Amino acid sequence: MPAPERLPAPGVTDMGELEELLAKGELTVIGRIREASNAVLLCSVTYGGVSADCVYKPVKGERPLWDFPDGNLARREVAAYLISEATGWGLVPATVLRDGPYGEGMVQRWIEAERPDEEAPLGALLGLVDAEEAGEGWKAVALAEVGEGRTALLVHADDPRLRRLAVLDAVINNGDRKGGHLLPAPDGRLYAIDHGVTFHTEDKLRTLLWGWAGEPLTGEAREVLAALAAGLADGAPLATRLAELITPVELAAVRARVEHLLRTGTHPEPSGQWPAIPWPPV
Repeated sequence: MPAPERLPAPGVTDMGELEELLAKGELTVIGRIREASNAVLLCSVTYGGVSADCVYKPVKGERPLWDFPDGNLARREVAAYLISEATGWGLVPATVLRDGPYGEGMVQRWIEAERPDEEAPLGALLGLVDAEEAGEGWKAVALAEVGEGRTALLVHADDPRLRRLAVLDAVINNGDRKGGHLLPAPDGRLYAIDHGVTFHTEDKLRTLLWGWAGEPLTGEAREVLAALAAGLADGAPLATRLAELITPVELAAVRARVEHLLRTGTHPEPSGQWPAIPWPPV
């Protein structure tokens, strides 16, 4: 399934221009997204007569995490975007690191996601089924408690866009892939957000996308990973940019994870040393 054509933003013709808009434009704070655990500000950004909505997460608004002592979450978000772009899948909205009204932070293009159907409150990508098997077109994740002593099977769609995202999450070691971080756009693309808890040197993979665990990687994924391994080599442009955002040991861990995926040729499985599914899952 080829990815739908990516339209950067109204008035912007390519991703380079969109990154320039986000990096150099004038940020105007519109409001705060209060559901977020860290400070997340909805802004407009204007540059060269072009405007777009965006999200600004200042480093000063980050809550300290005991197990992520190095660097900050904003830089990890930018690093996740760079890896996403290197895959060619374009799963992470354009993201830059810059100064803003409250100091350094990450600025990311705002994605207006499709609204979930009333009959499918978890959206078309996730679901709860009262059955022992996922059913055609779905992949089983785990049993979930739904109240009054009842359980249901948590499933996700057997969707190539999600499968690509599962590979990306394995590379960046995403410790918090929740359902609310999946943004299906009206143009048919799938975007994923909130990548601050990534790039740890230990196995921290927590995700709802375990449906392919242990299954062979697709041929497309193996080709992408091989190209990514080359891009992560010392002196390569991608490796040089990542070295500005994450620590040397974290960069080495990224290389090791890519090599491991290529060597095994399979989607990773839960390690058993860390909760496999984030809480809350959505």
